[in-house]
Order: sequence, then C-alpha cells, then structure tokens
Amino acid sequence: MASGFFAVLDDIGALMDDVAVTAKVASGKTAGILGDDLAVNAEKATGFLSSRELPVLWAITKGSLLNKLIIVPIALILNAFFPAAIKIVLTLGGFYLAYEGVEKITEYFFHHHKTGHKAAEEVEQSPAAAEKKKVKAAILTDFILSIEIVIIALGTVLDKSLPIQIITVAIVAFLATIGVYGVVALIVRMDDAGYALIKRANNKGFFSSLGALLVKSLPVVIKVLGVAGTIALILVSGGIFIHNIEYLHHIFPALPSVLKDAAAGLIAGLVSVGAVNGVKKMFWKKKSQQKK
Repeated sequence: MASGFFAVLDDIGALMDDVAVTAKVASGKTAGILGDDLAVNAEKATGFLSSRELPVLWAITKGSLLNKLIIVPIALILNAFFPAAIKIVLTLGGFYLAYEGVEKITEYFFHHHKTGHKAAEEVEQSPAAAEKKKVKAAILTDFILSIEIVIIALGTVLDKSLPIQIITVAIVAFLATIGVYGVVALIVRMDDAGYALIKRANNKGFFSSLGALLVKSLPVVIKVLGVAGTIALILVSGGIFIHNIEYLHHIFPALPSVLKDAAAGLIAGLVSVGAVNGVKKMFWKKKSQQKK
C-alpha cells in the first residue's frame, strides 16, 4: 500500500518536472506575443480618471481570465477533434486586430475632429457608458490575443500527453494574464507613485526628483505605448495571416518576415476598415431615410 502511494508521488513529481520544462519552452515561444499584448493592453487601459484606472484594469483582468477559461478547453477540444477550426478562428481574429490597428491610424491622420454621427454618438454616452464600452473593446481584443497565446503554447506540447498539454497551456495562460496586467497596473500608477515620492521627500532631494521624473514620464510612456500598441496590432494580425494561410506563408520568401507581417496586416486592416465604414454609411443612410 505504501509503495503504491510513493509510486503515485513519483508519477506526480515526474509530471511536474515535465510541466516545468514544457512551460518554460512555451513561455519562451509566447514571449513575443506577450510583448505585443502588453503594448496593446497598456494603451487600452489608459485614458481614464485616476480614481477609475485600477477598477477598470481589474475589470479587464477579470475579463481576460474568463477569456482564458473559455479558450483553453475549447482549444484543447478543437485540437483533438477539429484542428482546422483553430486556423479559421485565428484568421477571423486577425481581421479584427488589423481593423483595430488601421482604424487607429486613419483616425489619427484623417479624423482628429470627429463630426457627424460619430461625434453625436459619443456626446450621447455618459462617462460610465463610455468606460463600459472601452472595457468591452479591451476584453474583446484580449480574447483574440489570448487565442494566439494559447495556440502557440499548445503548439509546443503537441507531442506530449494530454495531462501535460492541459497543465502547461493553463499555466502559460494564467501567467500571461497576471504578468501583462500586473505590468500595466504599474505603468498606469506611475504618476501616483511619483507624487507619493515627492510628498515623502518634501519636494527636496533625489527621491523628489525621481518622483517628478515619474510624473513627467507617464504621458510620454502612454504615447509610446499607444504607438507600439497600434504597430503590435498590425504585426500580430499580419503574422496570423502569414503563418496560417499557406499561400501567404510562401510568398516573397526573400522579404523579411516583419515586413511581410506589416504588409499583410495593413492590407487586411484597410479592407476591414473600408468594409465596416461602407456598412456604417449604408446603415446611417437607411436610418436617415426612415426618419424622413
């Protein structure tokens, strides 16, 4: 009886050793997308009142954890019974990310001052409704990025047993959420930390200067993350198309992968933005005619 118990412990120990190795490999493979995830989500978690930053970030974090709870089992089931569906979902997600990235670019260059129905729509929204809308958009973007994180992690353990696959992917998914949003929380509270240092140092000395630097750096960091997040959306979406569509994967083999990803993401984004704007114009035209 005792020998059987210790045999079980040995099996569990061996399993944990294997999981530690596979989780390390999977984390390394997902490091690139995690960097993009950080840039995108840091940009989306900013722009709120100081008192609302952490509550909003916590709401997005809870949504991200829920995303992982949904994605991990579905990815494992689809990988076992219908692996082609994973590519379809990833491709659709790629179009969404490309749309978000290109929309930000077109908004910056062509629509600084919002007019027409878009401006009227935003005026009608209360701060709480606007916050809720932004949180939903952040969670949806996280969902797409989470799919890719889970798929990449799963791809590193396809030759392993099912228990190792489940535990490894679950660990990577959990650490991705905690790691990314933990860093985002530190970023959005930079100014509060700076003010605290200034107050403690009585506005004198090294710590006061450090606090002032943190306060002044936050707007710059947010702008940099905004740009990085937009670039990340386009590169991640382009990478999804390049790696999951066979024709695109082999086209222009001499071209650097980053340029191929950027080109694919921009083209997909322009098509998506054009299609969405066309549908919106048709909807508003039809609505205007109905009012008349």
